[in-house]
Order: sequence, then C-alpha cells, then structure tokens
Amino acid sequence: MAGKDGSILYLDGVTVSFDGFRALNSLSLILDRGEMRAIIGPNGAGKTTMMDVITGKTRPDSGEVLFNGSIDLTKLDEAATAQLGIGRKFQKPTVFESQTVRDNLELALAGKRGVFSTLFHRRTKAESDRLDEILATIRMTDRQKTLAAYLSHGQKQWLEIGMLLAQEPEVLLVDEPAAGMTDAETEQTGILLREIAKTKSVVVVEHDMGFVKGLDVKVTVLHEGSVLSEGSFDHVSADPRVIEVYLGR
Repeated sequence: MAGKDGSILYLDGVTVSFDGFRALNSLSLILDRGEMRAIIGPNGAGKTTMMDVITGKTRPDSGEVLFNGSIDLTKLDEAATAQLGIGRKFQKPTVFESQTVRDNLELALAGKRGVFSTLFHRRTKAESDRLDEILATIRMTDRQKTLAAYLSHGQKQWLEIGMLLAQEPEVLLVDEPAAGMTDAETEQTGILLREIAKTKSVVVVEHDMGFVKGLDVKVTVLHEGSVLSEGSFDHVSADPRVIEVYLGR
C-alpha cells in the first residue's frame, strides 16, 4: 500500500451522518495509482455514500479525503472534482439517445465547450484520433453511426464508460457495471474494465460476485459504513464475518 503520498485516493476516518444514521463510520481506504479495486457489501453498507464523498456530492462530518496525495476533496463540489480528473458512472446509463454513438462521445470530449458550440465545432485530427481510440476501446467502432436509442443495455453501459474516458479522468468510479447485463455482456465488461485499468485507477462497486471474482483484484468489503474485510476475492469470501453479513444471505 502506497500510503498518502503514493495514493490517488486517500480516505482516513471519514464519517457521514444523515439524521443520526451513520452512513459512513470512520471509513479508511487507500487506492494506489493505477490500481483497480472492487467494493462490495450489503445494501446500506455505505458504498454509494463513499462515492458521493469522493465526488464532492456529500460533505463528510469528519475525516480526510485526498486526491493525488494532497488535494482536499472535502472542499470541492461535483463539477470541481470532475475537472480534477474523477469520473463517475452511475448504475443507470445516461446517454443522449437521439445522437449517434460517435456524437455522444464527441459531446463528452467537448468538456467545457457545451452542446451548442460543439455542434459548430470543427474537430481537430487529434480529437478524431481520440474518438477512434475510445470507440476501439469500448469495441463499438462498427456501431459508431448507430443512434444510442437502438443500443442494448450493455452497449449503453459501454458507451457511457467511453463518454467518461473522453473526459480524460485519472480515476473512474463505476457503479454496478454488470447490473442487468447478459452473461456475454458481463464478460465483455470485465475485459473492458481490465483494459482501462492499465492506464487509469478504477473503483468498481458491484453485487455480482462472479463478476468481482473475474476481475481478480483486491476487494474491500464495507459493512455499516466501515471496512469489514480487505484482500483477494478468495480471502474476503472465506472471512466468516463477510459470510455472516453478506455472502451468507
């Protein structure tokens, strides 16, 4: 573990309460640069609140949340954390259904330009090359002229991951990417995330244990707002506490 200086995300003693309920209870977690981590745990364990804190949506009551070793995320809002390089993909895909796959990616690539200026923007060669690269990464080169409305659920998820990549994040927070997917799509999603993790840091929150096992990465188990167990999939799935509060259900 890299510690504060070598980490991309550093959470220490993070507590969040809503009307007396502790959603996070002195949560500590370190994500190293270039690491992919899976986060699992029962409903109400604090997984979503943790991502809300990292992205500036929720302010913690106490604790440290640092990006790249020194940037205090507790003082920033969602727009500022996105500009810093923290990208978040929610469980339900939000793509522009009336636009093609490539147009969706181009709108995401635009960054600060906004929709209207993007419509009249002449793409540079570098931008075109980047779009081609992302299309290849998400394996949708042959679907680039398809309207997003006609994509399968899994393809919409991949497109949204591509839209995140277009924003050049350093960290991707991905919420339940395998939810609602076919077995083939689930397998493809695992391959895609492992490929992305070669150049980015990735946090995957997931309920599908087969999918988590297939990622073959360090797993953090949350329970009642703090870390219950951490280690390889085999390690945490053999932990009696994890079996009791989560896997045994």
